[in-house]
Amino acid sequence: MKTILILCALLAAVACRPEESYSTKYDDFNAQELVDNVRLLKSYAKCFLEHGPCTAEGSDFKKIIPDAVKTKCSKCNLKQRQLVRVVVKAMQQKVPELWQELVKKEDPQGIYKADFELFIKATD
Repeated sequence: MKTILILCALLAAVACRPEESYSTKYDDFNAQELVDNVRLLKSYAKCFLEHGPCTAEGSDFKKIIPDAVKTKCSKCNLKQRQLVRVVVKAMQQKVPELWQELVKKEDPQGIYKADFELFIKATD
C-alpha cells in the first residue's frame, strides 16, 4: 500500500510541475533593430544556418530554434513569442531565400510547418 501511495505522490508531483520555459535573458533583445537592418538580419540567418559566425545572442537563439519550431514556442513567454514572430515575419519578407533554407534545415519533412505558421499568425 505504501508503494502505491508513494507512486501516486510522485506522479502527482510530476504532473503538477510547471512547464519548463526558456531563459528570460534576452526578453529585452531589440528585435526591431535587427529586422530594420537587412545586413544584420542576414548575418543572424547565416548564423542559424551555420554559414557564418554567430554573436553570443545568435548562438543562444540557434540552440532553441529546433525545439521552438517543434513545440510552437510552447516554452516561450509572451514577450519571447512576440520577438520570435517579429523576427520570423521579417525573415520571410526580407530574406525569403535564407528563410526557406532555415525551414529546410529545421523541418526537412515539413512536419511542423502548418502548426508553426499558425503560431506565427497568432496574436497572443
